[in-house]
Amino acid sequence: MDIKSIEEVPMFISSLRIMKFWAFLLEHNWRRYASLIPYTLLNITQFMEIYFSTEPVDAIIRNAYIAVLFFNSTLRGVVLCLNRFGFEEFMETIRILYIELRASDEKIIRKMLHETTKTSILVSKVNLVMGACSVMGFLMYPIFATTKALPYGIYVPGIDKYQSPYYEIFFLIQIVMAPMGCCMFIPFTNLIVAFILFGILMCKVLKHKLSNLKEVSNEKARAVIVWCVKYQLELIKFVNTMNSLTTHTYMIEFLAFGAMLCAMLFSLVIAETPAQMIIISIYMFMIFSQSVVLYYFANELYDQSLLVAIAAYECNWFDFDVETQKILKLMILRAQKPCAIMVGKVYPMNLELLQSLLNATYSYFTLLKRVYG
Repeated sequence: MDIKSIEEVPMFISSLRIMKFWAFLLEHNWRRYASLIPYTLLNITQFMEIYFSTEPVDAIIRNAYIAVLFFNSTLRGVVLCLNRFGFEEFMETIRILYIELRASDEKIIRKMLHETTKTSILVSKVNLVMGACSVMGFLMYPIFATTKALPYGIYVPGIDKYQSPYYEIFFLIQIVMAPMGCCMFIPFTNLIVAFILFGILMCKVLKHKLSNLKEVSNEKARAVIVWCVKYQLELIKFVNTMNSLTTHTYMIEFLAFGAMLCAMLFSLVIAETPAQMIIISIYMFMIFSQSVVLYYFANELYDQSLLVAIAAYECNWFDFDVETQKILKLMILRAQKPCAIMVGKVYPMNLELLQSLLNATYSYFTLLKRVYG
C-alpha cells in the first residue's frame, strides 16, 4: 500500500496529517505511546476524583462530563491504533474510487466530486475551530470559578492538589494534555464525516447515471445498468466496511452523549456566575455539534441510498428488453434496503435516532432537576 498516495486525497488530508503525527495511522512510533499512556492514566485519575470527591454537585458533574469526554477521546485513539491497517486499507479503497470519479468524462460527476471535497474540508476546519474553543473553555474555567479549581478534576493520593507547587504543576500538565485530547477526538470525527460524504457522493453518482438512461439506446442502457449494479455493490461493501470499523465506538459514544448532555444541562441551571454559564454552554455546543454533524450526514447517506431506487424506477425501464428489466429490477429491490451507518449494529444512525436520544436526555434532565430542586 502506498502511504503517500493516501495522503494526497484532499477529503481527509488535514485529519490524516494529525493522526500521522501522533502515529495513530500510517506510522507506528513513540508518539503514539507518549499520548495514549499519559492520557489513559489521566483519565483514570479523573474517574477516581469523581469517586472520592467531596466537592459540590456542580463540580462533580463538570468533572464527570470532562472525564467521559476524555474517555471518548482515548477510546477513539485506541480504536485507530487497533484498526490501523483496516482504516488504511479503507482509505486506499476511497483513493482508488476518488481517482476514478476525478477521471470521469462527465463534467457533472467531476463537479459533484469537487463540491463534496469542499464540504469535507469546510467541516474539518469548522470542527477544528470548535475543538480549539472547547479546549480554551477547559483552561479558562478556573479563572471564573468561585473557588480554587483546576481545569479538570484529578485524584492524586497523598497530595493536596490545591497547594503550591502541586497546583501549578498539575495546571501546567493539564494545559499540555488538553490539546492532545482534541487531536484524538476532532480528527476522528472529521475522518468519519469524510467517509460518509464519499458514500453520499457514490449514491449521487448512481442517481445521475440512472437518470440519464432516458436519453440512451437500449444496448447502451444495459451496459450502464450493469455498471450501476457493480457500483451499487461497491457502495454496499463501502458502508459495511465503515460499520465494521466504527459501529461499536458509536454505541459507546451514543450512550455517553446522552449522559454528558443531561449533566451539562443541569450544570447550566445551577451555575453561579454568567462566565460559568458561558463556558458550560461552550461545552454543550461542542459535544452537541459533533454529534449533529455525524448524524446529519449519516441521515443524508440513508436518504440518498433510498433515492437510488426511485431514480432507477423513473428511467423509462419499460422501454428496455426483458433481460435488462430483470437486472434493473434486482437493483431496485436492493436499493430499497438503505445503506445505513449503524450504532452498535442495532440502530441506523439518522436524525430520528438523534431526536429520540434528545427526548430521553431532556426527560432525565427534568427528573434530575426535580430531585435536586
